[in-house]
Amino acid sequence: MSINSPVWIDIGVNLTDSSFAKDRHEVIEHAISEGVEKLIVTGTTLEESIQAVELCSQFPEHLFCTVGIHPHYAKDHSTKDYRDLLSLTKEMSVVACGETGLDFNRNFSTPEQQISAFERQLELAHETGLPLFLHERDAHQKQLEMLRSHRDDFSAAVAHCFTGSKEEMYNYLDLDLYIGITGWVCDERRGQELQKSVKDIPTERLLLETDAPYLIPRDIRPKPKSRRNLPAYLPHIANKVAELQSKPIEQLKEEVYENSIRLFNLT
Repeated sequence: MSINSPVWIDIGVNLTDSSFAKDRHEVIEHAISEGVEKLIVTGTTLEESIQAVELCSQFPEHLFCTVGIHPHYAKDHSTKDYRDLLSLTKEMSVVACGETGLDFNRNFSTPEQQISAFERQLELAHETGLPLFLHERDAHQKQLEMLRSHRDDFSAAVAHCFTGSKEEMYNYLDLDLYIGITGWVCDERRGQELQKSVKDIPTERLLLETDAPYLIPRDIRPKPKSRRNLPAYLPHIANKVAELQSKPIEQLKEEVYENSIRLFNLT
């Protein structure tokens, strides 16, 4: 897992998504050609976590992954599935537990089911020492409460795809969490608050991700024919963040590279 010099690292890519079924390898190779040489594939169910590990084995120099159960799918998993997740964490490509957390926006699983699944994955992070890859939507106070009560039990965590308020950002930073920024920051409509607060993210706590195929940057030009986001677009997001932080793009590249290496123990 040795990485020698700064490259772009996309810390959150949903490469097992069905939208990549026909051209997954081409998407990976396109990203690499654009300088996004390391991708962390997001696990959202046991099945997709297994697929992520298998995909990583095909690109061992470029792909890593998380393994976990997204709150949407909490209702679909058994005690055995969590034991299987624990077994998956022993794979060399696995660098985090998740995507896990709480999502009270649509409640595809009940809040109680989500809380139980989150508790199990907090325990998984404690047992393995792996960082947490966190999702949260419309559940900040409960998620914050759980993270605070377990903060001594997990090594580190990233608030993946952060789109919340400045107050919520500082709540996570107070717990020494990393903040994952996506193309949401490029949205002139919904991303205005994030555009204002991104400059306040400490240098050592910022990470970049596409969350592909979701959240394509609205300001990307020329506008792609497909609305599918790609990991190759990460440098576009990085340029926006560098502009907002008033720093050279190469400086930002080095900083987020070091943060990604540190959090996910990629060396």
